[in-house]
Amino acid sequence: MSVQIDTKSTMVKKSLSSSWPIIIGIVLISLTMRSPLTSVGPLVGSIRESLELSNTGVGLLTTLPMLAFALLSPFAPILARRFGVERTMLYALVLLMAGIAIRLLPATASLFAGTALLGLAIAVCNVLIPSMVKRDFSRQVGLMTGVYSVSMNLCGAIASGVSVPLARNLGFGWNGALVIWGALALLAALFWLPQVRASHASSRTTTGGASARRSLWRSPLAWMITIFMGMQSLFFYVLIAWLPEIMTSRGLSEDSAGWMLSLFQIAALPVAFIVPIVAGRIRNQRLLVIIMTILLFVSLAGLYFGGNAFISLWTILLGIGGGFAFSLAMIFLSLRTKDAHDAASLSGMSQSVGYLLAATGPILFGLLHDITATWNFPLLLLLVVSALLFISGLGASKNRTV
Repeated sequence: MSVQIDTKSTMVKKSLSSSWPIIIGIVLISLTMRSPLTSVGPLVGSIRESLELSNTGVGLLTTLPMLAFALLSPFAPILARRFGVERTMLYALVLLMAGIAIRLLPATASLFAGTALLGLAIAVCNVLIPSMVKRDFSRQVGLMTGVYSVSMNLCGAIASGVSVPLARNLGFGWNGALVIWGALALLAALFWLPQVRASHASSRTTTGGASARRSLWRSPLAWMITIFMGMQSLFFYVLIAWLPEIMTSRGLSEDSAGWMLSLFQIAALPVAFIVPIVAGRIRNQRLLVIIMTILLFVSLAGLYFGGNAFISLWTILLGIGGGFAFSLAMIFLSLRTKDAHDAASLSGMSQSVGYLLAATGPILFGLLHDITATWNFPLLLLLVVSALLFISGLGASKNRTV
């Protein structure tokens, strides 16, 4: 089934000065899209000890959201057609709160079930936000992409840093430290309600004209963007799951390892804002892809060969490189599409296949560590991922649309 989000010329495009309610709504939703996931990594040791999980089991836990992304992403535009974009986003926030609440129970089944549910909810938001930006802010795509990218990364970084203190110092336990992020989802849902009521004036869907469109699944450019999305997602979620463990294996405490994960994400914040703006103003993004690749190779080589003296530097460079990759993946969804319909379709395709590729990462890296009892081989695999990012990024940088 094909879905088209109406972008007819009769629709009044929103300007930044008159659209603060929807901008704030997008920011609040973005704040909820990483914290439920990034808060898990620093608590892996406590979760593993409490529930007696293996590293492979922990890898499966961090993989579940990506499997949910892969499963639901192609259907998010269809849900938007059926219920409306704003209403679908509200339903996703409710599902997100339910998934976070279920994780409060200190049991393996509830942990995995809640994680799967919140993964389904985030999948909807992942797909529809780029489409909303294309629809409502077509003249400020780079700026708005930067705004919601920074929001996602900022809250994700905070969640990584405070998870261990919440669990240990404040006595919340690992499950309490995970469930606290439901408050953000509740705030976002309450603020989003007026957008749902006003959606008849700001967002409509139609099936008209969809049949004349060429399938993106036959577009080489769409596949390059999809592979790029998958590799950057694999890169990010592997590090979210295992960077704290890599750091503790180097002698850092659990608290320090959690803050190193925060440093990794905080370092991405400036580029998460700047790169989409720059990318939106130039015809070809190849130079940005080259800079990204250099940063990733240098930082990974530093972690592999270096000691602890410059470990903060390598973590910062790794975060900057990851920020480049994430920002480019997000902006490609808008720059390489003609309208909001194509943006939603490309977003659904790239996140479905891309996250399916990425889902292999945490499990594979956990299994590889279990087999080799070292993090050297997983780090070498991240170099391979960086090379694939470079190749697919060059393909996605071509100045044309799918």
